[in-house]
Amino acid sequence: MSGTLFIISAASGTGKTTLVKALLENCDNLNVSTSHTTRPQRVGEIDGVHYHFTAKALFIEMAGAGAFLEHAEVFDNYYGTARDNVEQNLHQDKDVILEIDWQGAQQVRRSYPKAVSIFIMPPSRGALRQRLENRGQDSEEVITKRLNGAIADMSHFVEFDYVVINDDFDTALTELISIVKASRLRQNIQLIRHAQRIEDLLSS
Repeated sequence: MSGTLFIISAASGTGKTTLVKALLENCDNLNVSTSHTTRPQRVGEIDGVHYHFTAKALFIEMAGAGAFLEHAEVFDNYYGTARDNVEQNLHQDKDVILEIDWQGAQQVRRSYPKAVSIFIMPPSRGALRQRLENRGQDSEEVITKRLNGAIADMSHFVEFDYVVINDDFDTALTELISIVKASRLRQNIQLIRHAQRIEDLLSS
C-alpha cells in the first residue's frame, strides 16, 4: 500500500471544505472520501457527492457490521467513512483525504498510524462567529451551539501533525499543498514507489 491517507479536521465554520476543494484542484492523484451522514440533505447538496445521505437505522446497521473506518455523532447526527473505498484507493497508489472531526481522526489513527493529520484553525473567535453567521442557514441558538462546539473541537489541535491557520485563504492553501508534497517524499513512501530504482542504485 503506497497511497497516503490525509486527515483534515477543523472546527465548524473554519473554511475547511473550501480549502480542500482548492487543494484537490492543485494536486493530482488526490481524492476526497465521501462520508456517510444521517443529517438532512441541505439545498444544493447532491447525494453521493457532498455526502452519502443515509437513514439512521441503516447507518447503525453498517456501523455494527464494521463497514466504517471511523464514525462519530456530531450535533445529534451520525457521520462515518466507508472502509472499503478508502482501502481500495490506497492500494491503487492513490492518496486519500478524509474530512472528519477529531473523534474520527482518533479512530483512523489507530488503524493507520502513519496517516498525515492536519488541523485547520480560524484566525480568531470573532472571525469564526462571522463565518457561521454568514452561512445564513442557522438560527442564533444553533450558531451559539456550533461556536461552543467549535471551541471544544479546537482544543484537540495538539493531536495533529500539522496546524494551518486559515486567515488568508491563499496562504493557507499554499501551506496545505506544501504538506501534501512533502508527505509524498517521505522515506517509507519513496521506498515503495521507487523500490526497483533504489535497489538498482544500491546493488553492488
